[in-house]
Amino acid sequence: MGPGARRWWRAASGGWRRAAAAGEARGPGAAGAGGRSLCSRGVPGLSYQELKDLKSTNVLHIDVRERWEIERFGKIPASINIPLGELVEALQMDPAEFKEQYNQKMPAKSDPVVFSCLAGTRSKQALGFATSLGFSRVQQYAGGFEDWVKHEPPEKK
Repeated sequence: MGPGARRWWRAASGGWRRAAAAGEARGPGAAGAGGRSLCSRGVPGLSYQELKDLKSTNVLHIDVRERWEIERFGKIPASINIPLGELVEALQMDPAEFKEQYNQKMPAKSDPVVFSCLAGTRSKQALGFATSLGFSRVQQYAGGFEDWVKHEPPEKK
């Protein structure tokens, strides 16, 4: 992702805010404040509590782990599974086909989307794919499923 890549986060006021991209100046209260975590190379990552708060909004949460991982270990509640290998194709599908395949409305490029995986590696890749396709309000839960289960049990499939 280039220096102008945008990252969005949910502010305490309830609105989405743009975080400074890598290489941009950061003022008081910019990304990194208030318990926000940053994963490698400055890609913003949501904390457990931030993700939990977002789940009460209209955010689409996509788990990019393989289907067998979901079946064996469970999933974060209210997430949909689109394995990383299918993601680029899925995000370019016809909306009716997406709805049929994933039982979820196709996200618009301006809709908030959160990606997660087991521990942050694949969700970081998913973030890059989505950004390259023009999605502008994407985030990742960098702690992934491993972090979620430290706080609450998974949903079993």
